[in-house]
Parts: sequence; C-alpha cells; structure tokens
Amino acid sequence: MRRTLGEKAGRFFLLRERCAEFRRALHVGKRGAAMIIEGAEPFLLPGGSHGVLLLHGFTGMPPELRLMAEALHRAGHTVLCPRLAGHGTSPEDMAHTDAEDWYDSALDGYAILSGLVPRISVVGHSMGAVFAMLLSVEMEVAHVVSLCAPIMIAPEQGLEHLPTREACVDRYVPKARRKLSDVPNGANNTYRRMPLVSIHEVMDVIEVLCREIARVDAPILIMHGARDHTADPKSADYLYENVGSPRCEKFILPDAGHLLPLDIGVRERVFARTAAFLSENAQEQDL
Repeated sequence: MRRTLGEKAGRFFLLRERCAEFRRALHVGKRGAAMIIEGAEPFLLPGGSHGVLLLHGFTGMPPELRLMAEALHRAGHTVLCPRLAGHGTSPEDMAHTDAEDWYDSALDGYAILSGLVPRISVVGHSMGAVFAMLLSVEMEVAHVVSLCAPIMIAPEQGLEHLPTREACVDRYVPKARRKLSDVPNGANNTYRRMPLVSIHEVMDVIEVLCREIARVDAPILIMHGARDHTADPKSADYLYENVGSPRCEKFILPDAGHLLPLDIGVRERVFARTAAFLSENAQEQDL
C-alpha cells in the first residue's frame, strides 16, 4: 500500500463526489466493460440505514457473496458488493493489477455506500477480509466480519515453492476448485489459472495488515473453517490475539472449509451469526 493515510483520506472525499456515477454503473451492470465475465458484475441491494460492504477474495467475484448479501438484506441492511480490479475478467487482466488496485476497489465501494447510509460495516471473505480490516484502520467502520482471512497460508498450498517476484512475471499456474451446487449464477465461473505474480501481491497485503493489526479496533467477528486448506485455521487465533478491538469474537466451524459463504450446511450458520453480530453491536452503539 504505497499511499499514505492522508492521501487515502483525500482520495476518499474525491470518490464521494463520484458516487452518482458509480451507482449508475452498478445498475446497468457495466455493460460497456466487455471483458467482465457474465454474472461477475458488482451489485447493490438497497435497504436500511446500516450499510454492509461485502468484499470477495483473491480470484473471486461478487456472485460468491450473493447469498450472504441477500441474507443480510433480509435482515434490513443496505448491501453493496463491488468487483475488485482484475477479478471477474481474465487472468491476464489480473496480472496487470496489484494489491493497491484491489484495495482501491474496496475504497470505491466504501465511497459509494457512504453516500447512501450513515453507518457502514465491512464483511470480507479470504483476501477480502484482509482488506476489510485495513479499511477499518483508515475509515470509519462500525463492525468488521472476517471470513477465513489468510494471515497464514495452509501448508498444502506449497507457498515455499513460489518463485521470486521477477521469475513469476508472465507465468501462470492452474487453479482447481470443485464445482458447487445450489449457488448463484456466476459463482462457479472462477479463474482456471492464476498469475503467479499476483500471489506475491496477496502476500504483500497480508504483511501490511500484520503491521497494522493492533490498529484494527472496530468490533470484529472472526470466523474460520477448521478444515480450511487455503487459509490456515491458525490465522483466526492470530487475529483474535492481536487485533486492537476491545470487542472481538472468534467462531470456528469444525465441519467447514474455506468457502464459508457458499458451502451448503455451513453458509446458513455463517449468515445467521454475521447478522446477529451486526445487530447486537449496532444496538450497543446506539445506547
């Protein structure tokens, strides 16, 4: 993250002036951007005065969070899920973006939502959870919900074999993921390969969060699957022990893996726990 906090804050106010333009883009589905995969468009569910910004993970897309968005919308929230730069397009497009571009997309989403509601909470899955926590350091955030944040990468991923950044340029690796049933259209349209250089970008932003972790002081709910083979479940312990928030809850799902917002039999509990956390803490803040 190369910009200073002051520069980010200044950019935030500039972005607020562009909210109307962004909202129009959301409603038309960005038809002018031909590269976007069908179903990968950002979406907005207008609701109550408490907004929830949903951030998807690395190589993910907004439809992966659609079911969670609908559950939170039914609970009365206004929900916005932006598409991070380089995602939902092509691996080649991703290779030409970096962590700052992805984080800027999250800031754009915050700017849009701040023009619609007075209170914003941020919910992120995987890398999106890392951005959710960083966003809470820079902006006013009512609550953070972290779903499978990859502070530590699971040993099965073989991260120790990752070549140097220079050696990763223009190199791609296959990305396998089982096809999921009973999920929104587009949720299975994930990249089949990913640029190696982008993995370095992920590791860079995780390092930034670890340096800033004590400044994450918004009420936070940390959820993780005990069978997560992407983000080591020990990541949840690290967050619980190191965030600066006086209100921190940890919830480990013993039968869950990495895809908490999508897996049948798991996602319903995740949605309910998230909605309850946002509601309980909102009531306390109103007192």
